[in-house]
Amino acid sequence: MTPEWRVFLLGLFLQPRIWVPPRFTPPVPCRRCHQREQLRMDSEHQASLGDLEDNDLAATTQAVVDRVRPHLGTILLVAALLFAALAAWTLVRAQRTSERTAAWDSFINAFAMGDPGGLSDVADRFNGTPAAHWAGIVQGDAALADGNRLILVNPTQARQRLEAAVERYTAVNAQRPAALAAQRGIFGLARARESLGDFDEAIRGYEALVAEYPESAFGPIAEERIAALSRESTRQWYNWVESRSVSGAEPQPSASPESSDTSSQPAEPVAEPVAQPDAQPDAQSAPPAG
Repeated sequence: MTPEWRVFLLGLFLQPRIWVPPRFTPPVPCRRCHQREQLRMDSEHQASLGDLEDNDLAATTQAVVDRVRPHLGTILLVAALLFAALAAWTLVRAQRTSERTAAWDSFINAFAMGDPGGLSDVADRFNGTPAAHWAGIVQGDAALADGNRLILVNPTQARQRLEAAVERYTAVNAQRPAALAAQRGIFGLARARESLGDFDEAIRGYEALVAEYPESAFGPIAEERIAALSRESTRQWYNWVESRSVSGAEPQPSASPESSDTSSQPAEPVAEPVAQPDAQPDAQSAPPAG
């Protein structure tokens, strides 16, 4: 090998080389990887928001506690009073239920035995209860029936019994009973007023019954009595009965105002068959079952 070749080969070997790094190509992201990464970031964001909300809630709760703490004694006192009031109301309600049951038991026993004293005791001892209302009505019906029966036999005693009926009905109506008891009380008082000759008050009572209870079964009877008491012949008949002297038997009104005109003949006072004081009350005076 010639020296020239040796120099040439040595120059090639000793010539400096420049390193060129390979070209970098970024990886293409996977769609699933991107979704997982997005979910992770959303979870971290929600967790951070939850921490913030928890912190806000804790701060709000602490603020409320700080405000309530000075008034804690008052709040506990009010709560204790409310609890005591609830317990008292429950006890009173239970006592009222027991009282009503006892009142009905006493009324049924007195009514079944025909005991006027027992009915009076129910009306006085259980004042304001439905049983007391019906006890007063039964007593008023009995007094009204006695008064109408004695009006031609013993006018003085008849007036006493009719006044007793007015007193009983008035006491019942003053308690403002409900439903049928109220209707019976108003109707009975109007009948007692009519038998006593207090026609204006009787008419007002019948009109009140028709106005307050238009669907009442006593309404048609009340309207008939209003029409009858508005006629002069009816009032003349009552005046004739009152002026008659009692001889023991009931006299027959031969020249009464009704004899000449039968179309305008007034009805006599309606006497409901209610028991006498010493007899068993009639079934018509009993309150409805249930």
